[in-house]
Amino acid sequence: MYKHFFKRVFDFVLALILLIIAAIPMIIVAICIKVEDGGPVIYKSKRVGKNCKVFNTYKFRSMKVNREELKSNMTHEQMVTKVGKFIRKTSIDELPQLFNILRGQMSFIGPRPWIPEYYEWFTDEQKRRSDVLPGISGLAQVKGRNGINIFKKIEYDIYYVDHISLWLDIKLVFKTIYQVFKETDAEISEQG
Repeated sequence: MYKHFFKRVFDFVLALILLIIAAIPMIIVAICIKVEDGGPVIYKSKRVGKNCKVFNTYKFRSMKVNREELKSNMTHEQMVTKVGKFIRKTSIDELPQLFNILRGQMSFIGPRPWIPEYYEWFTDEQKRRSDVLPGISGLAQVKGRNGINIFKKIEYDIYYVDHISLWLDIKLVFKTIYQVFKETDAEISEQG
C-alpha cells in the first residue's frame, strides 16, 4: 500500500510545500545563472524512469553554455560556472526536480535515473531498478554517491526495489540531508 499510494501522496504534498518555501531562493538562483553568462537557466536531460519510460529531468544549469566547443580546450571542471560550483556543492541544482516529482515522474527517494544509453547494456535483473520511480536521492547516494562503482550502485538500487518501505525512505531522507551538509564525495558530472 505504501509503495503504490502513500509514497506518491507524500511525494506530491512535500514537493508542493518545498516549492512554495524554495520559490524565492530558486528565483534568485535563476537570476544568478542568467546574469553570469546569459544562457538558459534550466538544463533538461533525458532519463529512464519507472517501467523504462524515458522522460526529461530538470536541473539548474551549472555548466557553461558553449561547453561542447570548450571540451577540447578545458577540463570538465573548468566548464562549470561559478554559480554552478556553488549550486552543485549545495545540491541546489536538484531543486527543479521537484517539478518532476509533482508530475509523477520521480520520487524523493529511489534509484537515480540514468541516461537511456546505459539501459541498452543492462541485464533483465539490472533493469529491475526501473520497477519503482527514480529518486532525487537513493540508497546508492547515501552509501557512497560517486565513491562506489556502477555495479555496486545497481546492487543498492535493486536492494531498494526489493525492500522499499516508509521506514527505509525516512532513513534515506535523513541520511541524504546529512550527506548534503557533510558535502563529501561530490562529483562534477556531465549533467547541467
